[in-house]
Amino acid sequence: MAAENKARSTPRTPEEIRAEIERTRAELSQSVSALREEVAWRTDWREWVMRRPLACVGAAFFIGFLIGNSQRR
Repeated sequence: MAAENKARSTPRTPEEIRAEIERTRAELSQSVSALREEVAWRTDWREWVMRRPLACVGAAFFIGFLIGNSQRR
């Protein structure tokens, strides 16, 4: 986009600048929303259990074992 702007010989009008700012805001808003959804999906423990139930049960068992052993001492 920067190369496009440098190649122009005429200055942009305020309306063009405002329109570009609005397009950029809309793109940024969509990107942020997509990022939030991705983070929520990746950190949802229910999704992890649904995708890898045996690994989650194994991890829970291992963590319980470690906690149980630390209580003995």
